[in-house]
Amino acid sequence: VQLQAFGGGLVQARDSLRLSCAASGDTFSSRWLGWFRQGPGKEREFVAVIAWRSGHTYYADSVKGRFTISRDNAKNTMYLLMNSLKPEDTAVYYCAAGSGVLSSIQSSRMYNHWGQGTQVTVSS
Repeated sequence: VQLQAFGGGLVQARDSLRLSCAASGDTFSSRWLGWFRQGPGKEREFVAVIAWRSGHTYYADSVKGRFTISRDNAKNTMYLLMNSLKPEDTAVYYCAAGSGVLSSIQSSRMYNHWGQGTQVTVSS
């Protein structure tokens, strides 16, 4: 599976932004498609994940109610709609694909395919 993330940029606090992740290759071999982020001086952290087939979604508490993950199976593309952005959302956002169990979806170790990352900067 090859992943390419794009859509990042510089926005102001309370703005919205939509990230996209285009997948190619054997996409149906991956059970989960997720978003992670890594802010300046921070470790990579889980943001959201969607089950490729069922569409079930899970979110980190820090983004719940503000971010929405979705996918378009026909286009092999996953999206992350980010509303009410905050300066603390500033990070490089990565999309990832993996096939582990539900209890592991928040662990980056479960994902064996990663996109190149796209920078999101939120100014106050």
